[in-house]
Amino acid sequence: MSSQIEVEQNKQPVIQCDSVYKIFGENANKMLQSSKGEVDAKIFQDAGCVVGVNNASFEVYKGDLLVVMGLSGSGKSTLLRCISRLTDATAGNIYIDGQDLIAMSNKKLIELRRNKMGMVFQSFALLPHKTVLENIAFPLQIRGNSTEESINRAMEMVKLVVLEGRENYFPRQLSGGQQQRVGIARSLAVEPDIWFLDEPFSALDPLIRKEMQDEFLRLQSVLNKTILFVTHDFHEALRLADRIAIMKDGIIEQLDTPADIVLNPATEYVRKFTEDVPREKVLKIESVMDALDSSEELSDLKVSKDAIIETVAEEVLGQEKPVAVIDSNKKVVGVLHRSHVIKVLFGGRGTLE
Repeated sequence: MSSQIEVEQNKQPVIQCDSVYKIFGENANKMLQSSKGEVDAKIFQDAGCVVGVNNASFEVYKGDLLVVMGLSGSGKSTLLRCISRLTDATAGNIYIDGQDLIAMSNKKLIELRRNKMGMVFQSFALLPHKTVLENIAFPLQIRGNSTEESINRAMEMVKLVVLEGRENYFPRQLSGGQQQRVGIARSLAVEPDIWFLDEPFSALDPLIRKEMQDEFLRLQSVLNKTILFVTHDFHEALRLADRIAIMKDGIIEQLDTPADIVLNPATEYVRKFTEDVPREKVLKIESVMDALDSSEELSDLKVSKDAIIETVAEEVLGQEKPVAVIDSNKKVVGVLHRSHVIKVLFGGRGTLE
């Protein structure tokens, strides 16, 4: 087990941010230097500066899906733009696979974006005079791939996002959800290692948005990309994320798993986000299970650690004995006590006799 922990500790992050700041305004650098890193957004604002990102430090590993969320003006999109270097950070260090992004030449940066990064934004930005297939093939042709190779790859992406039969449609002939699928397919055509998505579903109707979230989760289960996903929708963040970074006034208030953010909010601001969340709909069984005690007599019922509580709550609460929790290999990894489930879901307000 110790060797496994060592491997985890020595694993290089795909994205690493160290004390990243982005301050807008003529006096930004001077103000930041004089503040010695202790940035007060109000003081900076009074001096004519706007704090976009304030001392952001975190790491994202291969295959992780980090959702950055916050209200309008919280700095979430600015942070993403700094990490993709669409905007230059005022201070701090950003590394992509160990490479210093800020020190990178324009030529190397363009190469990195073309070969390693995929980007999807709120506006679909499709070329109206090109078909679905041509839109998807476009970045490949820009990269220098042959027309045949580009079209073949684009057709693979059409199948991946389930748009077969519409490859020769123009954007105006597609629904909003279908247009967003084209945008996603186009960003994946270059086979990026890192995928940046900035409010990709926020312009869609609720039903289409839910469908696109389902599609996104399906794609990630197949592709296992390293993803930074920006949203202002907390429920979307809970549904999609491996980890969530909640931002306010440029500061990351808490970066944690969805379960820990809901169960253990680090600040009052984060707590307000979580207070109306229906816990049974977002928390997994592993969030409420206890360590296995070999002396306990267990029920015959077994539940998966990855099951959402809502889907098994009725069965679990109907058991007199504790319930075994199993992993994907059917190994018992914990135990579920109905008193603990009730306490987590209802804050201890209810009891079972």
